Amino acid sequence: MEKRRVVITGMGLVSPVGNDVESSFKALVEGKNGIDFITLYDASNWKVQLAGEVKNLDFEKYIDKKEIKRADRVTNLALVAAHEAFTQSKLDLDKVNPFKFGTFVGSGIGGLTTIFEEAKTSVTRGQDRISPFFIPNSIINMVGAKIGIKYHAQGPNLPMVTACSAATNSIGEAFRYIRDGYLDLAFAGGSEAPVNDLGIGGFASLRALDTSNDPEYASRPFDKTRAGFVIAEGAGILVLESYEHATARGAKILSEIVGYGTTADAFHMTAPDEKATGITECIRIALEDAKLKPEDLGYINAHGTSTILNDKLETLGFKNALKEHAYNVQISSTKSMTGHALGAAGAIESIAVIKAIQTSLIPPTIHLKEIDPECDLNYTPNHFVKKELTYGMNINIGFGGQNAAVIFKKVSL
Repeated sequence: MEKRRVVITGMGLVSPVGNDVESSFKALVEGKNGIDFITLYDASNWKVQLAGEVKNLDFEKYIDKKEIKRADRVTNLALVAAHEAFTQSKLDLDKVNPFKFGTFVGSGIGGLTTIFEEAKTSVTRGQDRISPFFIPNSIINMVGAKIGIKYHAQGPNLPMVTACSAATNSIGEAFRYIRDGYLDLAFAGGSEAPVNDLGIGGFASLRALDTSNDPEYASRPFDKTRAGFVIAEGAGILVLESYEHATARGAKILSEIVGYGTTADAFHMTAPDEKATGITECIRIALEDAKLKPEDLGYINAHGTSTILNDKLETLGFKNALKEHAYNVQISSTKSMTGHALGAAGAIESIAVIKAIQTSLIPPTIHLKEIDPECDLNYTPNHFVKKELTYGMNINIGFGGQNAAVIFKKVSL
């Protein structure tokens, strides 16, 4: 089967720095910090009190009030992002083959607030008081299922559940399904809503989170003083289509996906491979898939979590895969502003790459003050850079040794 071009015709985003694509990207370019003290629950007595929360979002503008109450926050965030993506795509559902329309929306954890609240109910009030919505709202595939129900997408609903690589894997697998002719179009991306006692407490017990409780200091990827990530929530959704499908209906094409790579370290539950071989190979596979050389890449949105191991081993992976070009390519971690939205991170950051290519504006890594000798690449410290781009890459790395990278191209018709 002949490989088909795959393009993006819609994007939707809900993040700690904005509730749509344009406001979020503007904030990222301006270096605005979306990390602040937790408001979704009382964290005043906990050692971790910061998160990247979505702010001032009126769900009722997008979702029926009854449906909001019947769904977990992770699903509602995704539905808002999907609404923006669908609206921008200008799809006419009456002219779409629903069985050629897939949904690939991943999550690292899924309905964690539902799980936490219903577990408390079970213990304090008994099993017969558990909500009938507990199981539907806690399972990860329900996020994509609710999007599919709303937009009549009857092709496969396949969420990638690969920890912090979930959204990038979801975009990459949707890309393959369309490129290989199994689908004409798909929703792809990720959603996460882990800001609750259990989510924060679980990562804190792993000693993965920064405990400074200083919003202007906590998330500092690639800085020598970094001491853990800041957890965040959000959702990013893309509408992917075959080039033929998009042009036949006169759609505006925003970007093209040209390469995808994914690997597993097979090394450790939570730590990256100490030689960065999995990261290196992931990047190499993505470049090979796109038929590109390292020097073709103009920008990389790094995973850049602000943890000791991730940042230095990701740096090593860039050096191994890109050779001398690792020192020339522009790299940044927008997690310095949004925090780490786990399974949604790859969608949020892929949209940042697409917007960077469209606007020639590369968001910075803020809070980067003290250079770590082991993180000595061009991490775009503190201020945006203006640069013409043809190709950009997003990469994410997850617990379990998950690695995923997607390469985007400037619109070329």
